[in-house]
Amino acid sequence: MQKIEIEKAKILRGVVFIPSDKSISHRAVMISALAEGRTCIKNFLRSQDCLWTLKAFKDLGIKYSLEDSMLEVEGGGIYGLRQPADKIFVGNSGTTIRLILGILAGQNFKLTLEGDDSLNKRPMKRIIEPLREMGAQIQAKEDDFPPLVVQGASLKPVLYHQKIASAQVKSSILLAGLYAKGTTKVYEKLKTRDHTERMLKLFSADIQIRGLEISISSSHKLISPSEIDIPSDFSSAAFFIAAATLVPGSQIIIKNVGVNPTRLGFLNSLVTMGAQVKKVNERQLSNEPRADLVIEFRRPLKGINIDEKDIPSMIDELPIMMVVATQAEGETFIKGAGELRVKETDRINSMVLGLRKMGADIRPQEDDILIKGPTPLKSATLDSVGDHRTAMSLSIAALIAKGKSVIRNTECIQTSFPDFYATLKKVLLK
Repeated sequence: MQKIEIEKAKILRGVVFIPSDKSISHRAVMISALAEGRTCIKNFLRSQDCLWTLKAFKDLGIKYSLEDSMLEVEGGGIYGLRQPADKIFVGNSGTTIRLILGILAGQNFKLTLEGDDSLNKRPMKRIIEPLREMGAQIQAKEDDFPPLVVQGASLKPVLYHQKIASAQVKSSILLAGLYAKGTTKVYEKLKTRDHTERMLKLFSADIQIRGLEISISSSHKLISPSEIDIPSDFSSAAFFIAAATLVPGSQIIIKNVGVNPTRLGFLNSLVTMGAQVKKVNERQLSNEPRADLVIEFRRPLKGINIDEKDIPSMIDELPIMMVVATQAEGETFIKGAGELRVKETDRINSMVLGLRKMGADIRPQEDDILIKGPTPLKSATLDSVGDHRTAMSLSIAALIAKGKSVIRNTECIQTSFPDFYATLKKVLLK
């Protein structure tokens, strides 16, 4: 069990380089594997989750080379995957198992997908149900949990109205739509991150987006763009944005951050609260917008209401938003955050437990969260409960807490941001 000690910070200054986007790295591997030709993926994220995706496609017969953050994938074509010799193990990566399920549903072989103990407790029915409507043959433990047994089948198109706002569900259906003869349509409940749609367009898929309606037609061929450049992950950048917002006198610049509009709920909410965040050097590359972010400490912050419609654009940033809200004047009310309960852990519970130990006034109300501030935080011994975003969020809270805090079970950070503490150390001035 790894643990780290964090003292109250004096000031943060400097330029920060954040690891590559996790969501885009997953999708780059998957779609490159299905394309014809070689794809060079620059700035691939070498985190545990993304490496599980890479290993899964290696087991499915895809060849690649990886040197530092440069990944080259030799695509096998839409029907170029082959039956693996054994089960495919995806560790703790929910993105891997949910998205790859849509691809495997249209193959001509049978296999088993499974994860670690934590992943095997995460619900999969939200993915299984629409894929079964398309003709997929999937068996699950208690009809909801991994291991999943997938027998490839002939798929049919579907018109699917999403019951929950989930980019993973949407993406799995769209990837299955590549194998369904005709046009598959997904109607989103709320707009969710659109990295899958952007990347499929980059690979010349027949995909159309009209507001909340996304349609994709079956394809016998995806064409590699030869090169993909992945921006830095906004969800990882959010911890440093929050740190500079909360520690008096701080100013940092975060380089080459993905600023996809479907991911900016946290940034927009911070600005509404009164934070000083500027986007500079905005540009677009590989069909994804990016910019440098300049963050300066500014007070006071004001409490706000975050509505259910805002949740999909900031789902991964809600834990760190809870930390920020403890320092805002008045009440911050987060409505409809139930999706946090089915992540690597129940993130509402893990954050409430941690922040209450530090003295925060935070009150869960089923899937809603009420936070009153500003509250001086005190040091405490805290536990990530095995969740990387909880670990990093509580670490940022420790920067503004009086005394020295201990964060336990920090090895989970390898999931998305292996160098988190080393990066933080570089901008903490003594």
